[in-house]
Amino acid sequence: MATSSSTPAPALSAPARQRPRQDRGAGPGVTFGRVLKSEWIKITTVPSTVILIACTVVVMVGLAALFAWSLTIMAQSVGDANAPSGFQPPPDGPESVAGQVLTVPSSGLAFGQLLIASLAVVLIASEWTTGMIRSTMIAVPKRIPALLAKAVIIAGVAFLVGFGSALVSYLVAQPILAGEDLGFALTDDNVLASIINTGTFLALVAVISMAIGILLRNTAGGVVTAVGVFFVLPIIVQLISGLADWIPKAARFLPADAGNQMVAITTADDALTQWEGGLVMGAWALVLLVLALVAAKKRDV
Repeated sequence: MATSSSTPAPALSAPARQRPRQDRGAGPGVTFGRVLKSEWIKITTVPSTVILIACTVVVMVGLAALFAWSLTIMAQSVGDANAPSGFQPPPDGPESVAGQVLTVPSSGLAFGQLLIASLAVVLIASEWTTGMIRSTMIAVPKRIPALLAKAVIIAGVAFLVGFGSALVSYLVAQPILAGEDLGFALTDDNVLASIINTGTFLALVAVISMAIGILLRNTAGGVVTAVGVFFVLPIIVQLISGLADWIPKAARFLPADAGNQMVAITTADDALTQWEGGLVMGAWALVLLVLALVAAKKRDV
């Protein structure tokens, strides 16, 4: 009986065993643009954040519409002999109906300021609370670019919220004011600058609040501190302003007071102008952000 024998396969030579590899050049790696894109995705893909931002816009526009409606009622009372004298606004000046009408686009700023400050603190401080900051620093080993990207994105979102809300508020208020012939144009008395600065103010509020969140690394503590700086501190200063003459003068340089001057249509003789208020707010944001970045670089994650 014949036996079948298998012929062994010839051994492959070294060049044959090596498969040609496609030469792939190294990618650009971690760039600041990619970090910005990742932070943008973080914000826009979290439903709660998107809903909060949308609610901020809706409420700011709604408050402006209510304020416009209340001004039409005040306008109707002017010249009415039966109206209480305390209810009638002065006929001229910034406290008159015509003067207050120009502030309608930015009238919802206080609410937007509260939510943007809280959102900025939560977005950064929650990463330390949950430990997600470690993943961020692994993906972006250099801490300063990572934190700067967060600051740029939250400031950009805050600017769009403020500017967009003020512009929509202007458009919504015009039909309401037209009933009492109180409509006004964007080119009137610094109105357009006030609308733009509404967004700029909220952007600087976001940077200051984010810096507070980095320094404290605690969500609750950061929110309370931000609210205290923008809302509680001005009230305290106002209560004690009569104790010394220098207190009201120094209060002009607080973030809240300087920020309010950014959106002011008219300014008093002893008050900061729009530009001066913007410079003061910018200085606060820059100093706190630098301190936060230095602290984040030196401290453990």
